[in-house]
Amino acid sequence: MADGKGYAINDLVWAKMKGFSPWPGRISQPPAELRRIAVKKNIPVRCIFFFGSNNYAWIEETQIKPYHEFKEKLLSSCKSAGFKEAVQKIEEYISSPEKFQTLFSSEQENRPDPDVEFNKLRGTPDESASDDATSINNTSTPAALETGDAIPSTPVTGKKSAVKKKVRASLPIKLNADKVISTTKARSIGNKTKATVVEADITSTPSPKRKRKLLNDSGDVSSLDLDTFSPVRRNVPVSHLLNRPVTVARPATPEIDMSSVSNALQSRNIQASSLKFGFLGLGIMGCGIVKNLLNSGHSVVVWNRTATKCRKFQEAGAEVADTPTDVIEMTDVTFSCVSDPQVAKDMVFGNCGVMSANLVGKGYVEMTGIDPETSQDIAEQIISKGGRYLEAQIQGSKNQAEEGTLIILAAGERLLFEECQTCFEAISRNSFYLGDVGNATKMNLVLQMISGVTLAGIAEGLALADRAGLQQKDVLEVLELTNMSSEMLLQKGNSIIKGEFPTHQPLKHMQKDLKLALAMADGLEQSLPITAASNEVYKHAKRLGYGSHDASAVYVRARF
Repeated sequence: MADGKGYAINDLVWAKMKGFSPWPGRISQPPAELRRIAVKKNIPVRCIFFFGSNNYAWIEETQIKPYHEFKEKLLSSCKSAGFKEAVQKIEEYISSPEKFQTLFSSEQENRPDPDVEFNKLRGTPDESASDDATSINNTSTPAALETGDAIPSTPVTGKKSAVKKKVRASLPIKLNADKVISTTKARSIGNKTKATVVEADITSTPSPKRKRKLLNDSGDVSSLDLDTFSPVRRNVPVSHLLNRPVTVARPATPEIDMSSVSNALQSRNIQASSLKFGFLGLGIMGCGIVKNLLNSGHSVVVWNRTATKCRKFQEAGAEVADTPTDVIEMTDVTFSCVSDPQVAKDMVFGNCGVMSANLVGKGYVEMTGIDPETSQDIAEQIISKGGRYLEAQIQGSKNQAEEGTLIILAAGERLLFEECQTCFEAISRNSFYLGDVGNATKMNLVLQMISGVTLAGIAEGLALADRAGLQQKDVLEVLELTNMSSEMLLQKGNSIIKGEFPTHQPLKHMQKDLKLALAMADGLEQSLPITAASNEVYKHAKRLGYGSHDASAVYVRARF
């Protein structure tokens, strides 16, 4: 039977969960494992089956719209792969509903007994239900977050208090990164756990206090007052806290095309240096840099922890060394561009590292995003063995590395900076010499801090626009006409709107730079409250499993 809104079981709708775009679904009979939620006054809720993710959730009727009526308008609200799959599934259901009967079998099992419903209308208690033991499966669905499964603060005395304390001690208290990454798998298999519940006698006394008996771990049965206590699911993996109807997959990073030469490089008249250069690390930034060094005529020796990555560069004319030590021995100047300060240290001080080679007269250029202290430590050791040191921090993205339009911030030995000029011309549009070792890393952290805070701001702004019912693309169009417009904001904003986050700068690297900036500020007793707040947002996004996505994936955290 349809309610006042005209919705009935099996009606197809668009249902909007808090923080997400409208999603295709179906008004459903709630399955047995779906917990009932507390209903806000005068705001009815409906059980929705979400196509694609196959989840159930309670959604307020104010967030539900008829599917066919709003189909054309809402098809463009999200363009993720999960959304497209969901639309495809609901269209399949429209054409062949019989194919979905198995999927909806749990709803059939939970349909109310007509006799019980009739007795409720008459005011007659259902005595059989009061004596039967019921086993309830609690499924970790997006709706579970909104059921309020926390223990109420109302005091419980005596035996109830002891049980309450024992249950509270069993709750998970810490998120685990490994469990977070497996969220999709947990969702697909149901992620169910069981709690045994026994219904106490229900009498017809006016406003009786309902009782349940909860079987605890030791086998004892304790009577609990349901007016002051909600049964808590035991042993539920913490990943259920992160379940959402949409899973954002990271687009595969395309392999670099070694056959093409960037327009920027073609426009420059570069006379390649006669020196031989080494390069350690062929990651997101390193690949583009080495490609432009080779295309500009430089002689390059490469090394990477994953040796197969060297093959394309070897075919393009680079030599391949077996260890970092070999790279130093074979070249005049070696560049290092790896993921973080610890890997940069391992490259220098580890087994078969830079310090194992003869460094007399050799140049070492550190391009990894590191902190000033790490740079100073590496510089001291390189110089102590007769080598020369330059830090050359890079500002830019994967695309800019491939185009040769990076910005170079250098500090250290001035002569080494001059010797690297032809390389810097091939990979950047500008290079700056900033003096003593440490100045370039400090400058880079300041710029990264500004970039990270700005990106968190645009992510939150677009999340707010979506929640307020504005078109996100309209926000970007207006932004582009203001003095706030920038290439970064527009590029990241478009990635957010598309719901795809191809990696140009990994989110975990952005969070690393914010952490290093905060550490530098702490040493200088400089307060950075906005940066600290932004860092927490990135940390949470990384814990959700988006560390290897582009930094614009911080939007996933900002939207809910």
